[in-house]
Amino acid sequence: MKLTHVIRHFTIASSFIVAVALMNGCGGLSDTQLNDLKNLRADVNSLQTQANSLKDQRSALEKDIAEKNAKLEQCNKEKEETKANLDKLPK
Repeated sequence: MKLTHVIRHFTIASSFIVAVALMNGCGGLSDTQLNDLKNLRADVNSLQTQANSLKDQRSALEKDIAEKNAKLEQCNKEKEETKANLDKLPK
């Protein structure tokens, strides 16, 4: 019985020591890696801002195109009406 307790305590203690040693080996990120991460985040934010700006420009251009197409359609309609009226005039 005493031997079982000794083995159990030894196993628990050695498991704890191994876990602590593994955690120390995973010390985290270095200063260089943290700076790289900050730079990447800044780049991502900059690119997202540019993407949003380009989407806004695209929307404005599509709106302009739609307005010009509507004007062109109106002009073509008036042209056809004028042409029809000219054809109705006596020669």
